[in-house]
Amino acid sequence: MNFRRSREREEIELNLIPLIDILIVVLIFLFLTTTYSKYAELQINLPEAAAERATDKPQTLNIAVDAGGKYAINGVPTPFGSTQAFATAMRDAAKGAREPVVAISADAAAKHQDVVNIMESARLAGYNHISFTTQRR
Repeated sequence: MNFRRSREREEIELNLIPLIDILIVVLIFLFLTTTYSKYAELQINLPEAAAERATDKPQTLNIAVDAGGKYAINGVPTPFGSTQAFATAMRDAAKGAREPVVAISADAAAKHQDVVNIMESARLAGYNHISFTTQRR
């Protein structure tokens, strides 16, 4: 006896719409109940100082060198004989300042050795603060 012969088999249907509805409700619930804390913000209480601002700016010693190897200290053309002689010229131009800032303005086509000569002369003169000037394009 075969009782199932007259019945046809039904196909299984998978309905995803109720599953998507439930997931959306869960996501909305999570978005509404989650608290977001900001870890990037730091509450910092900085110390206070009662000192006055320094009114004296360090003296700047402007030294320029062009592409031809000509040197100038504070706009005055100065011949470069040796590093020791140029260091003496730098000390004279500083007029007794203890720690002037040596600002080197070198032409883009100046030789590397010319800039090294200025740095060596500044070392011999006892000037440790050296900066390089640039210009914006």
